[in-house]
Amino acid sequence: MYLHVGEDVMVRTDEIIAILDKESVNESAIIQEFIQSKKKVMVNISKGDFKSLVITDYQYYLSPLASSTLLKRLS
Repeated sequence: MYLHVGEDVMVRTDEIIAILDKESVNESAIIQEFIQSKKKVMVNISKGDFKSLVITDYQYYLSPLASSTLLKRLS
């Protein structure tokens, strides 16, 4: 199954490791350091500020959709 994470991007659900909300990303120094180290595989699909971070096996997506919205789509 696939999950639409914003814009025209679909991600295989079996590749998703985590979906983090913006507050968790901004408040954690460890996650900020992680993001800085993964700049090469980070894809910003939000046209403005991102609302969630979707971590997959191969890519990291800054999504314009809220983490709660993405989790509802998985159900």
